[in-house]
Parts: sequence; C-alpha cells; structure tokens
Amino acid sequence: MRFFGKTQIDFVSMRKKAFMISAIVILAGIISLIVQGGPKYSIDFTGGISLEIDLNSINPNAVEVDLDGLRDLVKKEGYKDAVIQTSKGNEGKQYFIIKIKGTEDVGDALVKTLRTAYATNIDTPDHFIRSQDHVGPKIGEELKTKAIMAIFWSLLAIIIYIWVRFELTFGFAAVVALFHDVLITVGIFSLTGKEMSLTIVAALLTIVGYSLNDTIVVFDRIREDLKIYRRESYEKVINHSINETLSRTVITSLTTLLVVLALFFKGGSVIHGFAFALLIGVVVGTYSSIFIASPILVEYFNRRLNKKGLKRR
Repeated sequence: MRFFGKTQIDFVSMRKKAFMISAIVILAGIISLIVQGGPKYSIDFTGGISLEIDLNSINPNAVEVDLDGLRDLVKKEGYKDAVIQTSKGNEGKQYFIIKIKGTEDVGDALVKTLRTAYATNIDTPDHFIRSQDHVGPKIGEELKTKAIMAIFWSLLAIIIYIWVRFELTFGFAAVVALFHDVLITVGIFSLTGKEMSLTIVAALLTIVGYSLNDTIVVFDRIREDLKIYRRESYEKVINHSINETLSRTVITSLTTLLVVLALFFKGGSVIHGFAFALLIGVVVGTYSSIFIASPILVEYFNRRLNKKGLKRR
C-alpha cells in the first residue's frame, strides 16, 4: 500500500534550485566556521574537567537547587563556558554534571566554591563529588583526530561498498550527498553556537548510516529502472524511481522523526545535542537522497552522453 498513491512529481527538474539552496546553507555554515575559527569544541576535544555532584540532602536547612540557579552561580564565578546538565540515578535522585575548560586546579577551585555555596546540602564531603574526571588537551587532540578519521574511513568504505554493489558513479554520488548532510549539520551547529562533542560525532555517523540507507533504496530502484526503460531519458527514469520509492522514504523518515522529536523535547539536557543533530540529519538526509544524490546521477549520465554526441530517448 502506497502512502501517497501513485505520484508523478518532477523532482529532477528542481535539481538546480535544490543545488543552490544547499550551496547557500553550506556556505553560511562555512562562513560561520571561519568567523568562529572552527567548530565550538567541547572538553572532549579541548580538555577540561567534568564533575558530577550530589546536592540532595536530608538536612532541613538545605536549599532547593535547580539547574538555572546552579548555572547562574557558576557563571558569576567566572566559568562562562561551563556546560551544566542533570542526570538521574538509579534511585531516582537528580545529580548535576558540570563541564568546564581548564586544568585540575580550576576544577578544585570550582569544587571549593560549590562547597561554600551549598554547604547545607552537603551531608558528607565524601559523597558530594560523585565523580571528577580530567581530560588533558593532548588526549582531547587525539580524540579529535580519531573522530575525523572515523568519519573519513566510513565514507571511504561506503564508496567501495556502493562501487561493488552498483558502480563507482553511484558511490561518488552517495558520498557527495553524505558530505552534504554532514556539512549542513556541522554548519547549523556552528550557526546556533552548539558544541561539538564525541556524542555529536556519534550522531554524525548515525546520520551517515541513515542517509545512506535511504539513498541505496532509491539507487537500487534506479538501477532496475535503467534496465527496464532503456528508451526513456535519464530524467524520466530517475523521476520514476524516486516516485516509486517516495512512500517508503516518507514513512521511514516520519517514523524516525517522531522518535527523534520525542528525544529532543523529552530526553533531557544530557542527550539534547545528540537529538538535535539527529533531527537535522533525518530532515537533511531525506532531502539529499531525493534532491542531491539522484540528480547528481542525471547530471553525470547526461554529460557522458553529450560527450559521445548521443541522446537517450
């Protein structure tokens, strides 16, 4: 059963407008990255301190601690780039995770400030700090390099896989679309001032997998239709393939989008960035499989025929 019935939308004719829109969005992201000197990295890559603290107390004089109040306190103390999130323990208690850039001395100074500000909430000093981790700049730089290499090798493996399954042209078209998705996601993160962390790198790799899956479904149908409709132009054949897989594409995207929206609005601050990246990725990935990857094949096939002085009619 088709979600849209039998559609005959001329997607391929919109390819130049789609290319232009994508180019504008990517250019805006690149300009933002240049102005800011690159992505805004979290302490996973730059190095810093991560604290998990327990401000729950049975003391009747204890003050009520909320996320906004804690953020205001930390920022007033000079930690303007601090990232503060909540986490839930198995017993239902709420804990706070504070991430700041700096050395262990900076972390110790923050701990002293918190001990003073929330003295009535600390029943035992040993249980106040649930965990304290330090990521050095050298380790952060190593993680950054490995994250970039993970994306690079995944894209290379995709080219080889699609080359074997289809042909090299399909592989390059798919990778261009994947680069398109990643660049737009990173650009939007830069434009909105959000940090890039290891969690976001995981989201980018998830986006690559999701977008590739959708693109391969369309490519599989294109390969079949190119054999069946040998007398039709490439525009008509690829339009037909996209329309045939449109219901599947939309249903998959909508169901995925509903889950990601639930994570984004109800998942809490800890996975907010991850959900935001996936939200962009699902929308852009669906768009790119229809308006970027497939039209690239049209451009390539037509140019190949033009060089030979032929027409596919």
